[in-house]
Order: sequence, then C-alpha cells, then structure tokens
Amino acid sequence: MIEDESEMTDGYKEALKGTLLVSADTELMSAPAYYEQSMNAPTLDARASCVSVIQDELGHGHIAYRLLEDLGEDREELLYEREPYEFRNTYGFDQPLETFAELVCSHGMFDRAGMVLLSDIEEHTSYAPWKRALRKVGKEEQFHLRHGETWMRRLTNKSEKTKGKVQDAVDWMFPMGVEWFGLPDSQKRNTDQLDYRIKGKTNDELRQEWMSHVVPLANELDLEVPAHYDDDSDEYVLEYDAPVAFDAANKEWRFEEPIGWDDVLDRWRDRGPANEKHVNLIQSGTLEAGV
Repeated sequence: MIEDESEMTDGYKEALKGTLLVSADTELMSAPAYYEQSMNAPTLDARASCVSVIQDELGHGHIAYRLLEDLGEDREELLYEREPYEFRNTYGFDQPLETFAELVCSHGMFDRAGMVLLSDIEEHTSYAPWKRALRKVGKEEQFHLRHGETWMRRLTNKSEKTKGKVQDAVDWMFPMGVEWFGLPDSQKRNTDQLDYRIKGKTNDELRQEWMSHVVPLANELDLEVPAHYDDDSDEYVLEYDAPVAFDAANKEWRFEEPIGWDDVLDRWRDRGPANEKHVNLIQSGTLEAGV
C-alpha cells in the first residue's frame, strides 16, 4: 500500500491523478444534474432524500479533490478555473434530467455504475488514503441505490403512465450505463490503472458486474432493456452491436447506426448538451460573490 507522494513513481502518480480527477468531476457534476428534478419530487420526504443524495455527492467530490490537492493539484483551480468542456465527468451527467422518473432511474442506474467502479477501487487499490475514504462513500452510495430502486418500483407499479416514464428513462440510460465503463478490453490502449493496482477489474468485468444488477432489476419491474443473461457463455450479452450513435438532442440511440469507439471518445470530448449549464451552476456562487 502506498501512503503518500514520496512513495510513488511518476507513472503511478499520473495514473492515480487521472483516475481521481474523473471520479471527482463525476461526483461533482451529478449534483447539478440531480438538482432541478430533486426540487420537483412528488413528496416532501422524497425531496429531502434527493437533497441528501446531492449533499453526499458533493462530499464525495470533495474527498477526491482533497486527495488531488495532496498530490500537488490546486483544488480551487480545478473547480473554478476550468472551462466546462475541460471537466472529465462521465457523459451521463452531461444530459438534462427532465422528469422525476429520470432522476430516480439515474440514482438506480448511474449511481450503480459509480458504486461498481468505486467498490472495485476500495477493494483493490494500492493507494491507502483513497481506500480508507471510500469506506464512507460506499455506505452513502448504498442509500442512493435504495432510494432510486425503491422509487423505480413505486413508479412502475403505480400506473401504466408512470411505468412508461420509467421505461422512457431506461431506454436512454441503459446504453449510456454500458458505455460508462469505457472501451472494451480488446480495444483498451492504456492499462496503467491495472498495472499500478489503482483498480482491480477490467472494463469488461466491471460492465458485467453492472449488468448483473441492472438487468435483473429491469426484468423484475417488467422493463425492457437490450441485454439478457446467456447460459452458454455464462455472462450478460447485449442485443445490439455496441457502440452505436446517440442523438443527444432527443436522448435517443440509433441502434441501426453502428459507430466506432473513436466516435464515442469524440462525443465524450465534445461534452453533452447540459455540460455548460451544470458547470456554470457549480461555479456561479463563487463567481458572483467575487471570491
């Protein structure tokens, strides 16, 4: 286990910082993504729970930024002096959430993806300060998952109309969750995270872990997802040839239009339609106060 910067090679330090920055930015950007629909929660208890999720996510981002500060990065600069397109959060949080159903599906599916990633890091990472900090993060993410999955069940069982809203959310969120874990192992170009034991599982192993939770949940709720468990291969398989094109303006996947992973990487770099709005929401308080 590595405790501080003095024990790191330059390669280890850069790989760790890159992983921490993606984690920090993703946790941070989930807060403005969740904010608007949290205010539209149908009950006071639901709103309180949604606000608690936001508070947790800001705290999780703070942990990762604080660790980056220990590695020589300027936290204020990372938060307030980068342009929106420079943030490295996962693409899912660059999408606007337009219904409460989308919010709770995001808790149930995107937070599941985050938990799969961070649970793997907590179990396998060689960076001791992050390993210790993730114990608290994991417990709070469990609450986010319970909240999201509970509301997904409530909405699918309430009426055909509310079930339809959940299905609409799952339609665009499921393929985005598949993308969440990055390039397939066969095309992975950089193995530093594994070589330095910053994480323990490959992208495809993490993707399988995510689907092992999300696909059974969809089946339980009678929701359609383009994936199923295959007995012969003993794994979850997609029912489309990934990756495929995404119409960000309408949040629709063009399954008939296969693309390459380089196209996906370009889409991620270009950021999504709510990127600037979400970053501005984070940065506006400090900018308006003139701090």
